[in-house]
Amino acid sequence: MMADQFVDLLSRHQPDLTFYETLYKDLHSNPGLSLQERYASERAASHLSHLNDSLPKSSQFAIYEHIGGYGVAGVLYNGSGPSVLLRADMDALPVEEKTGLEYASKKREVDVADGMEKPVMHACGHDMHVTCLLAATEYLAHTRSAWSGTLIVLFQPNEERAGGAKAMVADGLYDKIPLPDVVLGQHVMPQRAGRVLVRSGTMMAAADSFKITLFGRGGHGSMPQQCVDPVVLASNVVLRLQGIVSREVDPAEPAVVTVGSLQAGETENVIADRAILKVNVRSQSEGTRAKILGCMKRIVKAECDASGCTKEPLIEESTSFPMTVNDAEVTRKLKKSFEGSFKDEFHPERPASNASEDVSVLATSVGEPCCFWFFGGIEEEIWDKAEEEGRLMEDIPSNHSAYFAPVIQPTLNVGIKALFVGALTFLGQKAS
Repeated sequence: MMADQFVDLLSRHQPDLTFYETLYKDLHSNPGLSLQERYASERAASHLSHLNDSLPKSSQFAIYEHIGGYGVAGVLYNGSGPSVLLRADMDALPVEEKTGLEYASKKREVDVADGMEKPVMHACGHDMHVTCLLAATEYLAHTRSAWSGTLIVLFQPNEERAGGAKAMVADGLYDKIPLPDVVLGQHVMPQRAGRVLVRSGTMMAAADSFKITLFGRGGHGSMPQQCVDPVVLASNVVLRLQGIVSREVDPAEPAVVTVGSLQAGETENVIADRAILKVNVRSQSEGTRAKILGCMKRIVKAECDASGCTKEPLIEESTSFPMTVNDAEVTRKLKKSFEGSFKDEFHPERPASNASEDVSVLATSVGEPCCFWFFGGIEEEIWDKAEEEGRLMEDIPSNHSAYFAPVIQPTLNVGIKALFVGALTFLGQKAS
């Protein structure tokens, strides 16, 4: 099937997007933190169930819930042919929304990870991902006379903490649903709305996060000579870590080392007995990753030795995202379809991103290929003005910002279309 046929098929079977615009607003107003995505999960499963009501009994989705937490999968068998898995993530972030939108989240909830009450916001666009996939699922279900094979739609929890895909696989995902021949997914980004972007090879970086505890010797603030000050120690570690990328990693290799948190002490006249650093490392090759992690461990130990610590530092990994690597042949086919479907709005060789994802686990865990692309969510006029004035960094909110909220259209329409075209690129074509 050619790209123009995809577009024609899409135009002839377009569902009511007003419903999906309302659904998006509802999901945005009702976010759930990682491991707490109950609302989005129930909406996804309910939507698949209602969709079944409009389908013949022989062509209904098998629906599986509570996989690896709040994970949901729907499987539509439609004759012989390839199995294609489309994935959307569901979790939100502990961010207080400041968009001023009428449907902005006002929600707060206790985070099961640490027992603390936090504001909650869909600051990364996962509500858009869920809405796009549910709409694309309706498209594909109602155009099943044009394709053959097995469609798998998967709604994944806990992407933000890198655990959702692993948990679904570990919970027997592929004992419940067929093995996919290809895994496809997408992410809304701070790009001009209407754009679709992909590349072959590394699409997104690996990310490794660590909690590092440095053990000093506490005491009175007036008697530092009797202490090993963990604040000074931690400050030296932070400064030395910044030299890894600038002085030890090949300048041609993308890499980031961020110390996002330094915690020590409670008051000004007490020298604490420990400091805790939270460190995040981004890399786009296994060699660079190994280099940075080795340097980090060497620096932490050496600074502790230099400060006279009597207890070894404790370095604990908290999360680990794999690199997202787009399969060359899958990406080649997808580019051809996207070029025909999106014309000038398709950007086929965008630079790799230092953001991270766990979608690839759904493919690599069973030795299958995947491809992951981006689509823009920034209103065209706002983007064009900021670009003309050279203020993209200042005026365009990024993912995880309290101000990040994709413009509903054309973002929603493009995200639906991309999933629809992506699925049809790999599903079989019926002779009719």
